[in-house]
Amino acid sequence: MERDILEKLIEWKKSKKRKPLIVQGARQVGKTYIIKEFGKQNYENMIYVNFEKNKQVNEQINENIDPKEIINKLELFFGERIEPGKTLIFFDEIQANERALTSLKYFCEEAPEYHIIAAGSLLGIRINNKKYSFPVGKVQILNMYALSFKEFLKALGRKNLIEEIEKHYNSNEKMDTDIHSLCLKLYRTYLVVGGMPEAVQTYLDEEKVIATIDVQAEILESYRNDMTKYSENGEANRIIAAFDSIPLQLAKENQKFQYKVISKGGTSGIFGEAILWLKNSGIVHQVFKATPEIPIEMYKDLTSFKLYMNDVGLFVNKAGYPLYQIDLNTGLSMISMGPLTENYVENELRINGYETYYWESNGRAEIDFLIQKGTEIIPIEVKAKEHTKSRSLNLYMQKYNPKTVIRISEKNFGLENNIKSVPLYAAFCI
Repeated sequence: MERDILEKLIEWKKSKKRKPLIVQGARQVGKTYIIKEFGKQNYENMIYVNFEKNKQVNEQINENIDPKEIINKLELFFGERIEPGKTLIFFDEIQANERALTSLKYFCEEAPEYHIIAAGSLLGIRINNKKYSFPVGKVQILNMYALSFKEFLKALGRKNLIEEIEKHYNSNEKMDTDIHSLCLKLYRTYLVVGGMPEAVQTYLDEEKVIATIDVQAEILESYRNDMTKYSENGEANRIIAAFDSIPLQLAKENQKFQYKVISKGGTSGIFGEAILWLKNSGIVHQVFKATPEIPIEMYKDLTSFKLYMNDVGLFVNKAGYPLYQIDLNTGLSMISMGPLTENYVENELRINGYETYYWESNGRAEIDFLIQKGTEIIPIEVKAKEHTKSRSLNLYMQKYNPKTVIRISEKNFGLENNIKSVPLYAAFCI
């Protein structure tokens, strides 16, 4: 299926200042597939090394990480010539070979003419392991996520809708009522299916959202297995407990992550490393409270944050949402759509390259997300339905007088009282 990251990979290939590329992302987001497709489409040949499976190459690279030696050994092993600009070298599951990761530094310094991409499911965990020598400044890092709603529409063959949505986003003109309703229906389907490639493909093959449940459950189980397999002794239970608490954390009125929700007497000292593991693995996204000052990263509160899951479909599965109520838009008043809707918007913003924050004022008001765009801080309010009255947004606007304000809801496009109305299905336009 078509992924937007392909454009970034092509830009990397054409760059005159190209460095070895590391593609980071959680397990099952499609890293291996898309890099192989990129290689097939843009190079004459590709050398693919999976360091978890190919023990022979693994051992040979462990012996000597001089780029010339590595190239020579790869040519001999695979029986193919490796030519700069014509051959893509793909090191997959590179976290399984520390020396291979370190070799990227020397490829950058001594053999920059070779095109080399590395990827790994738990690379963020290994990179933060003190035993690893990470090639700081010698590699380019590209983050990959599950399919966005825009990519989901492409997979459905609805590029025409993408163009229509983007046009109305830019003009603020209302969408045709029937098209608006169709887009909302597809958005609700996406909430259930999510963006994990295997889940999306299963939906395309069987044309039933319920068919994706088992796929999502398997992915969640693989995450739990990783927590046990790739964590320090005694840490696995704390990681799993923190992960399992996410639906509870987002369901409560105060969505700030509270360690005591995980277990009685829980503290950052007990669960801090578990949260860091989940974040570094790409399984969760951490959103800090912040004051809307430039640069916003310098004004975040490290003690106040929320955790969102990396995919809405996985969140629906983990939280046990009734699928038919979401997909068919029935009985939604009976279930808590707020956390799910926020999780969706956070994912869309992060896929678009934004670091997300939230604002809160002494428990009296809260803005769901803040993003920095150049020298501007943009407040984004999220509503699950059409009801859009908000005391919090009014207080924020009075206090900070922002140039741009965005409200995301089921309402059609529009601009009123300096508030840009963006339908939920158009969050990818921001």
